[in-house]
Amino acid sequence: MIKAMGFIAIGFAAMELSGWFIHKYLMHGPLWMIHKTHHQPSKSFFELNDLFSIFFGSIALLLIFSGVDTLDYRFWIGVGISLYGVLYFILHDVWVHRRLKWFDRPKNPLLKGIFKAHQAHHRTNRRDDAVSFGLFLVPKKFFKDEEK
Repeated sequence: MIKAMGFIAIGFAAMELSGWFIHKYLMHGPLWMIHKTHHQPSKSFFELNDLFSIFFGSIALLLIFSGVDTLDYRFWIGVGISLYGVLYFILHDVWVHRRLKWFDRPKNPLLKGIFKAHQAHHRTNRRDDAVSFGLFLVPKKFFKDEEK
């Protein structure tokens, strides 16, 4: 079980690290035509940017299905990617962007920092002016308490 937890952590961490890189250099680069739908007011629940979630989810499913017979590292890495995807959906789509109105604004300092970082990322709808590209890897300045 400890080995499985390690592979789950690897899948989760790989998603945050690769997600940061892909977001900064591809989504805000050559794939901007798809990603810009996320930086503009949406007229529907779905946006073209959701294709990225389908892509990452497909990778997770491929890994899970290829390792399910033996429950090897592929299965557990796929579980880690899936766990990241679920938390991403809850934090980013539901809570920050309010695509589903399930939660109020955060009170927890960690969640407040994540929230502030993502709001800073969306202060612009232009490709080159954005900051803070990770979901969990957030610059320290967003965790400073403004009320002191």
